[in-house]
Amino acid sequence: MAKEEKKEEKKIIVDEDWKAEAQKEKEILAAQEEAEKEKKQEAKQARGPLPEGNFAALVSMLTTQSLFALGLLQVKGQEEKEPDLEMAKYNIDILETIQEKTKGNLTKEEETVLANTLNELRMGYVRVAGQ
Repeated sequence: MAKEEKKEEKKIIVDEDWKAEAQKEKEILAAQEEAEKEKKQEAKQARGPLPEGNFAALVSMLTTQSLFALGLLQVKGQEEKEPDLEMAKYNIDILETIQEKTKGNLTKEEETVLANTLNELRMGYVRVAGQ
């Protein structure tokens, strides 16, 4: 009988240890979640407010995508990628479509920005495709 009591005692100790470990894990996970929330809030605050959503922002976004696709714009710390001419052409074509569909509805300044942007992107495309 003495052996049976020792076995039961060990079982109780194991159960208590398990509960304690589970509680520690819960506390660790809760602390990690809290730290992640704080990081997200800090990143959101560091980013600042987004710019106004307007025509210039749309042109700028598509231009940036084209430049990345052409390999003319790189992210610091990332390895260089081969130019994706198909994606660059797609983005340039989107800008051309916007130019066609908005003809007569843009301010002089917006027309000039779009026309100059398209000319620069086309020249960049030709230069990269010729390499």
